[in-house]
Order: sequence, then C-alpha cells, then structure tokens
Amino acid sequence: MNQFPWNHNRRFNAYPNYFRNLFGERVQKLSIDAGFTCPNRDGKLSEGGCTFCNNKAFSPSYCIPDKSVAQQLDEGIEFHKARYRRASKYLAYFQSYSNTYADLDHLDKIYQQALDREDVVGIVIGTRPDCIDEKKLEYFARIAEKKYVVIEYGVESCYDESLIRINRGHDFETSVKAIELTSSYGIKTGAHLIFGLPGETEDMMFEEARIISDLPLDNIKFHQLQVMKGTLMEKEYIANPNDFYFFELDEYVQFMANFLELLDPKIVVERFASEAPPRFIHAAANWGLRNDQVVQLIEKELVKRDSWQGKCFGAK
Repeated sequence: MNQFPWNHNRRFNAYPNYFRNLFGERVQKLSIDAGFTCPNRDGKLSEGGCTFCNNKAFSPSYCIPDKSVAQQLDEGIEFHKARYRRASKYLAYFQSYSNTYADLDHLDKIYQQALDREDVVGIVIGTRPDCIDEKKLEYFARIAEKKYVVIEYGVESCYDESLIRINRGHDFETSVKAIELTSSYGIKTGAHLIFGLPGETEDMMFEEARIISDLPLDNIKFHQLQVMKGTLMEKEYIANPNDFYFFELDEYVQFMANFLELLDPKIVVERFASEAPPRFIHAAANWGLRNDQVVQLIEKELVKRDSWQGKCFGAK
C-alpha cells in the first residue's frame, strides 16, 4: 500500500510521475528559444545580467531563435526520439531568458505557434517575477482553460543580500508577490532555487525549505552552484576563489535528503541538480554523474533513513 501523500511509491513528489498521473502517459518537454531578452540585460535594469547566467550552458543545440517555434518543436521531437523513449504528447518549454518580457500581442504570436499543435498539451513559461502583470496572467488563465500552463519563476534565493550579490535586479518579496498573484489566477507556478550561493550557510538554505513551503508553489527545480564560463560570476570567482564553496556529491546527497524532509510534500520536485556540458563550466564540484544518477543516490539515502519528502514538514 502506498504510504506517501502522492499517487506513486517514490519517496519524493516526482515530476515524471506527476505527469503520468495527469496525462495518463509520458509527456516530453521540448525547450524553445523564442528570442526573448531580459530587463537585466537590455538596459532597463542592467546590461550585465545575473552574475551566474550563461543560457548556452543549458540550451539544446536545436534551440536557435532564428528558427521558428514550429521548427524548434519538430527538431526537438527528433532529438528526443534518438535519446529517449518515444512520447506522443509534448510540453513547449519557453526556456531562454524572460519569456513574458514583451507586449501581449507579441506573446500571443509566439505561444500560439505551439498551442495550435495537437501534440502540444501545454506550455511551460520561464521568466522573472518582475516580468509579469495581471493582464498577462489573464491571458495565461484563458489558455489554462484548455491547455496545461505553468509559469516558472527564477527565484534563485530567498535572501535579498544574495540577490543583490548575484545582480538579480529584484528582491525576494517580488518573487513572493508574483507567485501568489499567479496562483490567484488558477495558474500553476514553479520556482528555481540555487544552493551554495556565496555567503549562504547550510542553515540558511534549510530555512528556505520552510520559506518556500509557505508559498502556493506547484513545482520546483533545485540547482547546485556552478560557475559558468563567460559570466560575471566567473570573474568574481577568479578574483576571490575563497568566497566560493562547491558541494561534494556525498555532501549534496545528504543535504538534499535533509531538505526534502522539510519541504511541503504537495510541491512537485522537477530537478535536484544542474547539468551542463563541461566546456561551459569554469568551476564546480566534479561529480561525473548524470542527473538521473544523482536522483538515484538521493532516493537511496531516503530509503536508508526510511524517510521521504515532507516527513518533518511543519515540525517546529
């Protein structure tokens, strides 16, 4: 008998299982670069961008903004057919930069290219919490009546001092307001968090489990700190390497197991760790494992403890 508060027997609220339950089959996410920019890059807030950001490090080779959305979807389907089991339903993941940073007419032209396809069952919108407003949420709420929609916000940290240091251009309260407003429109919400930012202690990171559990989040992605080539953070690391600490694998597995125990079990965990081609990485702990292998180690640790996501949720 399933002992966990979700409809599968894994020890955390796993993203693939969530979608199988929702759609009745495997759903493949296809990344798209629709040519958006970011207010932290185009001069509205800053021209340098966030210190950690190098979009090329996580964009598939077929994601080129010169290609139409339709072409990227077609090439993404072929790309994943060669690597994974075949799927018949897809989510269009608008991933690069801030995918709500435009007027509504432009957004509609972009998103309809994906939504008009029968094999696309929904869209995933990656953006910043300062790039959303009620008119845009009204638009996404109308789409959500027919298709799956989730807006994923780059929260990165719950601490304003960290957000200032990484040149994020907004405070944590901006993330809170965006998540709460999005949820109030009945739209699913996601968040990204980076673990290991300079100046953050382990206790601070564990406290983030309690902080984000108080928000109306549907899913979350976790990333361990990696310093990417060509970023402002790379320059900072070269100048002050002793300010940086990178999780070793065993340490991260223990940390994530502890974090999961504190996390609200209703939040679906989409990712536990960053994965980027070595040619993009300047400095990071060298784990030498794929993301799925890291997940297996975390689950093995949870089994060893006889623990699960949310076991200590709400405990004082």
